[in-house]
Amino acid sequence: MSSAASEDADEQSLPPPEDPFDDDDEVYHAERLLPNGDFYTGQWYGEVPHGTGKYLWTDGCMYEGEWWHSRTMGRGKFSWPSGATYEGEFKSGFMDGYGTYTGVCGDTYRGAWSLNLKHGPGKKSYANGDYYDGEWRADLQEGHGRYVWKNGSEFAGQWRAGKFHGRGSLVWTSGNRYDGGWEEGQPRGNGSFRWADGSLYIGIWVVGRSPGRIRWVAKEMKKQGDTISKNHKNYELMLNLQLGIRHAVGKQALATSLDLKASAFDPKEKVWTRFPPEGSKQTPPHQSCDFRWKDYCPLVFRTLRRLFKVDPGDYMISICGNDALRELSSPGKSGSFFYLTNDDKYMIKTMKKSEVKVLLRMLPAYYNHVRAFENTLVTKFFGLHCVKLTGAIQVRFVIMGNLFCTEYTIHRRFDLKGSSHGRTTDKPEEEIDETTTLKDLDLNFIFHLQRTWFQEFCKQVDRDCDFLEQERIMDYSLLVGVHFRDVSISQGDLLRVNNLIKLGANMPARVEQILRRPDGESLLIGEPTGEFYDVVLFFGIIDILQDYDISKKLEHAYKSIQYDPTSISAVDPKQYSKRFRYFIFRAFTEDA
Repeated sequence: MSSAASEDADEQSLPPPEDPFDDDDEVYHAERLLPNGDFYTGQWYGEVPHGTGKYLWTDGCMYEGEWWHSRTMGRGKFSWPSGATYEGEFKSGFMDGYGTYTGVCGDTYRGAWSLNLKHGPGKKSYANGDYYDGEWRADLQEGHGRYVWKNGSEFAGQWRAGKFHGRGSLVWTSGNRYDGGWEEGQPRGNGSFRWADGSLYIGIWVVGRSPGRIRWVAKEMKKQGDTISKNHKNYELMLNLQLGIRHAVGKQALATSLDLKASAFDPKEKVWTRFPPEGSKQTPPHQSCDFRWKDYCPLVFRTLRRLFKVDPGDYMISICGNDALRELSSPGKSGSFFYLTNDDKYMIKTMKKSEVKVLLRMLPAYYNHVRAFENTLVTKFFGLHCVKLTGAIQVRFVIMGNLFCTEYTIHRRFDLKGSSHGRTTDKPEEEIDETTTLKDLDLNFIFHLQRTWFQEFCKQVDRDCDFLEQERIMDYSLLVGVHFRDVSISQGDLLRVNNLIKLGANMPARVEQILRRPDGESLLIGEPTGEFYDVVLFFGIIDILQDYDISKKLEHAYKSIQYDPTSISAVDPKQYSKRFRYFIFRAFTEDA
């Protein structure tokens, strides 16, 4: 048994579960010196702490309070050797619920916790006399909050990731005041500045400056999908998924080498866990039905999350926090359903058994590929799991990164394969909007990338296509999202986020409008018009789990009788890769 919490960590709230063990004979009191040197005195059930008791670790940490099957659960107090303390609610070994943390320097936090992180409403008083009262997310101020400095200055408004972001008011002790928009801690957008002498400026602010000619129009992004509420048909499935993820990711694990053994990739390397509603030694009590949970190749996916620089706490909060998942309005062509986390970071897709087999088969090569090429454009996979309800079928799903997790509005999105048969949207032009996915024959732009980015783009597309071809994968596509920048916003202003730019994300570029000829189906790329627009691009290679199996071979044979064999999507992986590259390298070009 190890320390239940780290001094730097914090968490969120649920009432402690009722103890189902009513027979006093089953719970007994004892003092024990454990083999690892730790000491526990209190109530036991079987061979584990259960009830109330005090636990002392060899490193000097101490917990006194309620236990549930060897885990801190309920109310208790945790003390660190430094003198810092946390007193409040615990859940499944984490600080979780309402509690008070007191630091060794005199700083205090009273409020909500989740997974050892400040999360929800709370007030933090700093050792220097400042204090913040408001919403928290993953240990940082996020949402609405009020920060008061010791000298009397005060900010009240919206926060994101620990910085002023959104609408807010900052009042200085001098009497000066700013009311308006903020971005990354700086005034941004429409705002007014009032001096103590009554002078007033109203205008547009860019990174702390106020050039009157710049026009900034903020537009709230409409989130896709329907929130899965209590009466939703998949509400139980969502709860099961969240419970399973919290169990799988929350388990403490030693840091492992990136050089994994072949056994870690064995398709038989999977772990089944039963989740009874009343809880068990391994699982917490819950309000859902009895279900079983399966983790496929858990060590591999845990290491992939490390490679992709995913923080376990943030990952759990995104998927398992208080915010519900959102289900996209209709299933994809394959019949799979898609779910988005509320923060848009992750997409969850239900999978056919055949797709699971393909992913497990190619997992060793996939792991080596994404490890070798940090800028790979192929889909990022974070976990592969299965939920089985009692007496019901198994629901398999994969957790992926969402390409369009951005503050920018995606004005146009294209799914590009390089084939022409059936590659157009079925929506009338007047119904096409920002959520419509357009296809090859709908493409009306050429994408111009800066020279260094274009060279890196070409190299990476070649590497990724070589990998997919070797794995006998076809039917993948390049998903492209386009944000049209306000023409009055300068290039220099855009590059304020230069550190966030990477291949396929937040990429400044230009697009050139093209006109398609009447026989454009055979050409795919139309005639350039010389009309350019400044844009921000997001793109990646998706749908990489379709191998060239017997069904695709039959589809190719059947459609080849009716249509030009080169125009259909279902072709041999080598031919598919060649055609895909030829098209993509014409749709993207170097910006002169």
